[in-house]
Amino acid sequence: MSLQMTSEFQHILRVLNTNIDGKRKTMFAMTKIIGVGKRFSNLICKKAEVDVNRRAGTLTNEEIEKLVAIINNPKAFKVPNWFVNRQRDFVGGKTSQCVINVLIAAVRSDIERMKKIRVHRGIRHFWGHRVRGQHTNATGRKGKVLGMPGGANAAKN
Repeated sequence: MSLQMTSEFQHILRVLNTNIDGKRKTMFAMTKIIGVGKRFSNLICKKAEVDVNRRAGTLTNEEIEKLVAIINNPKAFKVPNWFVNRQRDFVGGKTSQCVINVLIAAVRSDIERMKKIRVHRGIRHFWGHRVRGQHTNATGRKGKVLGMPGGANAAKN
């Protein structure tokens, strides 16, 4: 099936300060928004009664507003607590869905809090090392000097 464009087709949509490609299917186009993954995008399309196989450029303004409303307040649309990305926030203790700048600021504050209380993950972040238990003997050497200056032959001379 070829892509059929009508006069009301939008090539680029602006949703939540994010440019969304209108040629992609709605479910995958919504994943461009920071904080919205494939599963959450699928869920909001179903809650908004938008066909996931429709192209994002064919969405009407009402459908876009409904999708944004579900993203901003998923509890009002009966999205379970385990589905959202910010569960039992450390500061407020609330469960919410964070997107774009709020999510970036929340992650940054979490890392700063870990550094401040000197927890192991915070110390690894501070040092710039791998945080999640990866091996670091052979990999992760980007930006560091390897070997001797001038190579092995320079040391022999």
